[in-house]
Amino acid sequence: MNREIIDYIIKYFSELMTDHEKLALKYHMYTSKSSENAKLRRIMTERGWINSDPEIMDLLKKGYEDFEHNTVNHIMTETREKVFLNNCPKCDKLARTPYAKQCKYCGYNWHHLTVAQFKLNDTLQIAGRKFFLTGQIIEGEIKEGQRIDLRILGFNKKIKIESIEFALKRQDGKAWEDIALGTGELTEQDKEYLKSLHPFKKTLDIIIE
Repeated sequence: MNREIIDYIIKYFSELMTDHEKLALKYHMYTSKSSENAKLRRIMTERGWINSDPEIMDLLKKGYEDFEHNTVNHIMTETREKVFLNNCPKCDKLARTPYAKQCKYCGYNWHHLTVAQFKLNDTLQIAGRKFFLTGQIIEGEIKEGQRIDLRILGFNKKIKIESIEFALKRQDGKAWEDIALGTGELTEQDKEYLKSLHPFKKTLDIIIE
C-alpha cells in the first residue's frame, strides 16, 4: 500500500482504529511534541495523554511507519467498506481529502455532480414503509431520483432518494419540520450502523450520476 493512501486513512478514518491503535497514535503524537520538553512530557504523562502500557508499546516496537502500515492493513481488511477513497472520476487517482471535488493530479473538477448538501440530523424507520434520513437542506434543491452519497459516513453506497416528505420534530418545547428522504436501498445492518453514528457531524452530498 502506498504512502499516500496510508496517510489519507490515518488522517481521515482514524475512528476505525482499535482502542489500542488510537492510544498508540496518541503516544507517537504527544511524545513527538514533547521530545525536547521534559516538563511538557511529564504533564502529558500525568494527564494520561501518553500511555506506555505494554500492549500499546508492542504496536510501536518496530517503529511508527510499521505501526501505520499494520494499522491501515487492519482497517482495510476488517472495515474496507467503511473507508471512502475519494478517487477522481476521470483519472482514478486519490483526491487530497474525502471532501475534495477537484483532482490534484489531472485537474478534473466534479463539483457539477453535487446538486445539494444535506445536514443529517436523525434517522427514522416507519413500519411497513421506507427508511428515512431526516435533516435540513443546506444548499441546492433535492428531488426524487437523486442520490445521497453516504461514502463520507463509511458506507460505500450512493442510495437513491425514492420519496421526500416532512418529519415533525419536537425538542425542549420547540417544534420544527425536517426534510425526510426515504430510501429502500439500505440493509438492516446498514441502518443499525447509521443509527450508531448519531449525533451526526458531517454534511452529505446529494448527487446526480
